[in-house]
Amino acid sequence: MHLWQHVTQEIKKLDREITATSRRIRVYQHLMTVPGVGPITVVAYAATLDNPARFKRSSDVGAYLGLTPRRYQSGEVDRVGAVSKCGDRLTRSLLYEAAGTLLFRNKQPSALREWGLRLVRRVGRKKACVAMARKLAVVLHRLWLDHTTFQPELAA
Repeated sequence: MHLWQHVTQEIKKLDREITATSRRIRVYQHLMTVPGVGPITVVAYAATLDNPARFKRSSDVGAYLGLTPRRYQSGEVDRVGAVSKCGDRLTRSLLYEAAGTLLFRNKQPSALREWGLRLVRRVGRKKACVAMARKLAVVLHRLWLDHTTFQPELAA
């Protein structure tokens, strides 16, 4: 039982350090203004992308993280498959969690949330969360480049 308590204490200590670090760095503060995105998601996202200037367009970030559909094209055949799952698994799963939080737990009105809820009605909960995770990756990249905060009415 002592080992479990020790591991739990270490996790809490690391959690506090991540939170403190994310509050000190100005860019992380901007990224955490997006509803559903917390310190761990921001740190993982920033560590995965490393340098936002690497990407020509913000929409390229979704493909880099594996949040775009896989395509098979040959002759007359053109199939769109499931998500490609390239890139960092942890960051992708954290963005998926943030998307779920933004859609279903957050009650703050925003154009981004309304877009996601319309998508939920059309394609279902899981596909909408993946699409929202991709959209969050794109929005976070744009906020990082512009050094701005999230504005709920302009997000979608």
